[in-house]
Amino acid sequence: MQTQKTNNRYAIIIIGILFFVFGFVTWLNGTLIPFLKLACQLDNDIQAFFVTFAFYMAYFFLALPSSYILQKTGLKNGMALGLLIMALGSIIFVPAANARSFALFLTGLFVQGTGLALLQTASNPYISIVGPIESAAQRISIMGICNKVAGMLSPIILGALVLKNASKLQEQVSTTTDAATKENLLNELSGRVIVPYIIIAVILVLLAIMIKRSSLPEIEEEKEEINDTVVAKTSVFQFPHLMLGVLCLFLYVGVEVMAGDAIGTYGRQLGMPLDETKYFTTFTLVAMLAGYIIGIFTIPKHISQQKALAISAVLGVIFSVAVFLSDGYTAITFIALLGLANALMWPAIFPLAISGLGKFTKTGAALLIMGIAGGALIPLLYTTLKDRAGISNHASFLICMLPAYLYIFYYAVKGYAAGKNK
Repeated sequence: MQTQKTNNRYAIIIIGILFFVFGFVTWLNGTLIPFLKLACQLDNDIQAFFVTFAFYMAYFFLALPSSYILQKTGLKNGMALGLLIMALGSIIFVPAANARSFALFLTGLFVQGTGLALLQTASNPYISIVGPIESAAQRISIMGICNKVAGMLSPIILGALVLKNASKLQEQVSTTTDAATKENLLNELSGRVIVPYIIIAVILVLLAIMIKRSSLPEIEEEKEEINDTVVAKTSVFQFPHLMLGVLCLFLYVGVEVMAGDAIGTYGRQLGMPLDETKYFTTFTLVAMLAGYIIGIFTIPKHISQQKALAISAVLGVIFSVAVFLSDGYTAITFIALLGLANALMWPAIFPLAISGLGKFTKTGAALLIMGIAGGALIPLLYTTLKDRAGISNHASFLICMLPAYLYIFYYAVKGYAAGKNK
C-alpha cells in the first residue's frame, strides 16, 4: 500500500511537470495573436485568430490516432514522443520568423498542437485513474495549478520579449511611408521570437529525455462491470454520457480560450493600447488559479464534481451577461473573472465523462481530447460575427459564451448521468 502511494505521488509530480509545459506553450497564443497580426501585417482579427484555429484543430485530427500510438509506444515513450513533436513545432518558428510567413507560423502551431494532443491523451486519463475516481477533480485541480501558473508566466515573458514598446512600433509601422524602413521594422519584430522558441525547443527535448529515463509507473484501466442488468458495450459510442461530455468539453474549451486569448482582442476593440492588452491573458489565468485552489479544498470533501460544474456554469452565465452590460475596464474585469468560472470545468467534465468506460477509457479520452477543437472554432466565430456579420463586439461575445454555459449547466445536472441506468 505504501509503495502504491509512493508510485502515485511520483506519477503526479511527473504529470504536474507536463501540465506546466502544456500551460506555458498553450497560453503563448494570447500573445502571438496581436504579435503575428502586426508582424505579418494581417488585415483583420479573423486572420489573426487562425493562431488558435491551427493550434486547437490539431487536437481534433490527432486525438484518436494518439490513442493508437500510445497503445504501441506505451505511456512513457508516448509522452516523450509528444514532447519531441512539440520541440519540432517550436523550431519551425525560426524559418517562419526569418521569412515572416504566417503560413509557416501556423504550421509550427499545428505541429505543437499535435504533440500536445499526444501528451494530453495520455496524461488526462492517467491523472484521473491514478487514484479514486471520486477525487479525480481534486488531482486535476492540482494539475490545473501547474498549468495556469505556467500560463500566467508565459504571456508576461513572451509579451515583454516580442511586444516590447508594441504601441510605439505599431505607430511607426502604420505611419512610415518608406517601404524599406517598414520592412526592416517588421523583420526586426518578427525576429524577436527566434531565441525564445529555440529555448523552448531545447527545454522540450530535455524533458523528453527525462521522461524517457524516468520510472513512471504504469496504470491498469478500470475494468468494465457486466452483470444481469448491464449489457456489455461493444462500442465507445454506446455511452451517451461520454458523447454529451465531448460536446460539453468542446464548448468549455471554446469559452476558456475566449476568456484567455480573446480578452486582449476585446480590449483592443474598446480602444485600449497594445502595451496594456498584451498582459490581459494573465488576469484571466490568475482568476483560474484561484478557482483551482478552491477546487483542491472543496472537491470532493464539501461538494461533488458535478455540483462544482453546475456552480461554475452559473457563474459563467452571470459573468457573460455582466460583460455584455458593462464597458471599458469593468467589462475586461468580468472577462477575467470568467477564468474563475472556467477553472473547475475541465477537472469535473473529464472524469465525469470517462467514468465507467472500462476498456474504452483510452478511446473515450481521445474523443474528449478531440473536443478541444472548440478552442479553434468558437473564437473564430466571435471574430467572424463582429468583423463580418456586423454584430457588435459585446453581442458577438455574448452569443459565443451564453449558450455554451447553459449547455455545460445541463451536463452538470443531467447529461453526465445519461444512459448509465440503462
